[in-house]
Amino acid sequence: MIAGISAEYYTQLERGNVSGVSEDVLDAIARTLQLDDVERAHLFHLVRAAKQLPVKADKTAPHVRPGVQRVLDSMTDAVAFVRNSRQDVLSANPLGYALYADLFANPQRPANLARFVFLDPRAREFYVDWNGIADAAAFNLRATAGRDPYDRALTDLVGELSMRSDDFRERWASQDVRQYRTGTQRFRHPLLGELELAYEALAVTAALDQIIIVYTSEPNSPTHDALRRLANGTRFNADATPTEA
Repeated sequence: MIAGISAEYYTQLERGNVSGVSEDVLDAIARTLQLDDVERAHLFHLVRAAKQLPVKADKTAPHVRPGVQRVLDSMTDAVAFVRNSRQDVLSANPLGYALYADLFANPQRPANLARFVFLDPRAREFYVDWNGIADAAAFNLRATAGRDPYDRALTDLVGELSMRSDDFRERWASQDVRQYRTGTQRFRHPLLGELELAYEALAVTAALDQIIIVYTSEPNSPTHDALRRLANGTRFNADATPTEA
């Protein structure tokens, strides 16, 4: 009644019969359900996907352009890496490889943040708020699935995580959605102790499905000093393994 549609019509929408639904109706439903902007976008993505035939996006050869890599490497006081919407980490700067050493210790490539969070026991020690990170990882994948439900690699990843992780399966079933944009994250480094970093997600507009994630610290803070020690004490080699300088 609040959305201005009949209960019968709304029931049809819930059952997936969206062939004739307008954006005005979707807007009314989003307002009535008090969806935030990420949830509203997810609703529109689901409806648009249901109206279209499957189209397979070309994401078979992810790579980072040299110019983007130079941008990463120029961030000497920040942790930075490039990932795609499936949370595959495609490249990083030296501090990124050093901080996420446990992620890159797994020889499987590309390294995947969601697989690390749910399947690698070291992640529970690495992330101070593991539950919050696990929520964000699962809900971000759910939002990605709404945008591109025919991505075979994403489907395979979700299937693997669902089979191997009860924690992921429960979160996936909740249907919640979330996107990485900005915030604060705490890490527990084995040598440097607890680190608190602010992050920003920056789209690479010249590349398909690439996002730069940048973690920075407050100047003159303990975390800032710790990152300097990490930068001075490690170097990056071609095998993506940080080693002592």
